Amino acid sequence: MSTTCFDVSLDQLSSGAHSPTHFKRPVERPFTRAERSGTTILFGGLTWKHERLIQGVLEGLGYRAQPLPTPDRRAFQTGKEYGNNGQCNPTYFTVGNLVRYLESLRAQGVPRQEILDRYVFFTAGACGPCRFGMYEAEYRLALRNSGFDGFRVLLFQQTGGLDQAGPDDGLEMNLEFFLGILNALTFADVLNEAAYAIRPYEVNAGETDAALQNAIEDLYQALRTHRWRRAPQWAPRRLHPFLDRTLKFIQQTFQPALFPALERAARRLLQIPVDRLRVRPVVKITGEFWAQTTEGDGNFNMFRFLEGENAQVLVEPVSTWITYLIHQAVQKNRDWKGLEEGALLPPWWRGLARLRIERNYLRKQLRLKLAEALFRRHYRRATAVLNGLAHPLADQYELQRLGHPYYNSRAGGGEGHLEVAKNIYYSNRDLCHMVLSLKPFGCMPSTQSDGAQAAVISRYPDMIYLPIETSGEGEVNAHSRVQMALGEARTKARREFEEALRRTGLTLEDCRAWVARRPEAQRAGYRVPKQRGVVGVAANFVLHIADCMRREAGR
Repeated sequence: MSTTCFDVSLDQLSSGAHSPTHFKRPVERPFTRAERSGTTILFGGLTWKHERLIQGVLEGLGYRAQPLPTPDRRAFQTGKEYGNNGQCNPTYFTVGNLVRYLESLRAQGVPRQEILDRYVFFTAGACGPCRFGMYEAEYRLALRNSGFDGFRVLLFQQTGGLDQAGPDDGLEMNLEFFLGILNALTFADVLNEAAYAIRPYEVNAGETDAALQNAIEDLYQALRTHRWRRAPQWAPRRLHPFLDRTLKFIQQTFQPALFPALERAARRLLQIPVDRLRVRPVVKITGEFWAQTTEGDGNFNMFRFLEGENAQVLVEPVSTWITYLIHQAVQKNRDWKGLEEGALLPPWWRGLARLRIERNYLRKQLRLKLAEALFRRHYRRATAVLNGLAHPLADQYELQRLGHPYYNSRAGGGEGHLEVAKNIYYSNRDLCHMVLSLKPFGCMPSTQSDGAQAAVISRYPDMIYLPIETSGEGEVNAHSRVQMALGEARTKARREFEEALRRTGLTLEDCRAWVARRPEAQRAGYRVPKQRGVVGVAANFVLHIADCMRREAGR
């Protein structure tokens, strides 16, 4: 019988013949700068839109990069075969997906040693009360069990700041890297949300997907050829890092050379013919980060299923998680202020210590607030290009205010208080008819959120909220539960539409005749104002048509 932390028998311990050998994290062969040109960086875990744009960023910085395929059930089974028991299904899907890709390389005749030498895997690292902190160990265990012991896994820490690179690291995680990734995530978020807003109303089936594919490819090329400004060589050595960062921030903030490419990409989507008089319930997706983001078997292909049931899906941007991390850092800095003052300091020294603490606190808060403001501004500009088809990011301070009475905003792990707060935010702001929360089976933070949701629903009885636990099995049961809740959402949407017709005195035929006379109103880029208390696209469109008719009659 072997043990994890001690390589010694009980008899040996009792006799004192051996002392226990404590576990140490295995030392991995580094990925060096000299290997960069001949090594492919594998990554995954997001939608194909996000991954394609991230690939463009990495290739533009001089790396060879390859996103992994969308994980399927076979990846889930592979992850369970080679991993530990009791893991959440994102672990099994992502771990098994990497192993299956490496096995496909081996099946193509690539020698094992070449796979170990010429490929590395790049992923996020974290810690806290969630199994996400164990992903790194799971990757290494599954790789060892599948015959790829020694395959390198590169980590970036979500709270590690803008410089996580050593002088000889093959993957240099510096300011250019993180700004590029932020651009990729932002552009993919707004285009992804716009596509989900258009697809349920498109006149020609498949046109949105084709336009989105072309738009993403255009932006991929723009990110791949984008070049960052650098400090001139003649700048003093001590000022060189400061000037270099300043020029990059100015370029990112005030000279966004990538926005013309985003505008070109958006034009393809904005010209798609749509029929806004189709009544569609709006379903907001929340839940655990991976389950609410992936578009395959990992969440039972839920987005396409909802669209097949004639619903409009309101997806969650990855960028919300970025603003959440910044917000949590602001909160932590405020909560920890003064803890290092020390009670043992003499009274004459405490005044100076407090001044130093106040200076450090204000300096860090200023940096965090500035980063938050710049990122929200950048995202807001990107949504403006889509002419209202993508929503601005939810205010994290408003989400904290809404969620904290039900789920302490200092509690870490998973999405924290966001699952509770988003349910209230999107339901009470007339942004959706129904909230669908997707989370892995047995996810501890999401289970805690579901417990708090009972109090939320009792406070807001008109909400339609449905939590779904995902795994590698149970798709039929999950779809059945969603169909039942979706029936209520359809009723709300239909009632809302009929009330709009009653208030305006219009018929559906009147509305269609008005649209037929105005080609611009038949395009996805035509902006329809949102009315207070009205959620659905069709109901808002009827009220807009009535307003336009009144103005036209008054001329």
